[in-house]
Amino acid sequence: MAFLETLDIPTVGVAVAVAAVLAVVAYKSFTSKSRGCLHPDEFKKFKLVKRTQLSHNVAEFRFALPTPTSVLGLPIGKHISCKGEDATGAEVIKPYTPTTLDSDVGYFELVIKMYPQGRMSHHFREMCVGDYLAVKGPKGRFNYQVGQVRAFGMLAGGSGITPMYQVARAILENPGDKTKVHLIYANVTFEDILLKEELDGLAAGYPGSFKVYYVLNQPPEVWNGGVGFVSKEMIKAHCPPPASDIQILRCGPPPMNKAMAAILEDLGYSSEMQFQF
Repeated sequence: MAFLETLDIPTVGVAVAVAAVLAVVAYKSFTSKSRGCLHPDEFKKFKLVKRTQLSHNVAEFRFALPTPTSVLGLPIGKHISCKGEDATGAEVIKPYTPTTLDSDVGYFELVIKMYPQGRMSHHFREMCVGDYLAVKGPKGRFNYQVGQVRAFGMLAGGSGITPMYQVARAILENPGDKTKVHLIYANVTFEDILLKEELDGLAAGYPGSFKVYYVLNQPPEVWNGGVGFVSKEMIKAHCPPPASDIQILRCGPPPMNKAMAAILEDLGYSSEMQFQF
């Protein structure tokens, strides 16, 4: 009691007020950091720390985040805008979807297919370890919440696999997410298939939740996947049928997206059951 009697009440009040202010500042600091390293309107630069050539025109680029525990802060299904220069030195801005999630701390990765005449392809082709890439985001209309659908059907073509892989991986690696994923992935040749090892790993690791069906326009002699273009029969066989609790995601070259939209409509998938990245 003697101790309590010696306390200066105004001093205690000030101390409590200061502690409250510090708690608010700490909370704001924490939540700011937890949002990640991106800014939706301002480009930030990230250092290329590793470049792995996957084929003659495909490479995986790893960019370091500010600290080993930093996260990019990209919600599931969102993409980033990357800024570079084309062969003439003109500025180019193009969207890309990282193949990493926020569970991959300290870095993010992009798998890039570099086309001969691609303006941003030129920038990536010229990038060396130690160079910086200007990035802003998150961008995109897709919003995902656990349990929003019972199952996803995915129709991907070429480099359109990256948002599909990101969404599929996020779903499958979350023990609380029971969403099923059915992917049809189309390419011209076997060598054009991006992330095949990773996709096959998901199929093997989550056999009850993830299925992938590959389609090639020019298949090798020994091939057990689809041949030609993605057809109505393939979608009926490998995607969930029309229902209020499913959604079909599309991402590929414009001609493919247009053809898939027409086929899906013929099969009875309403506009609400479809989303195009």
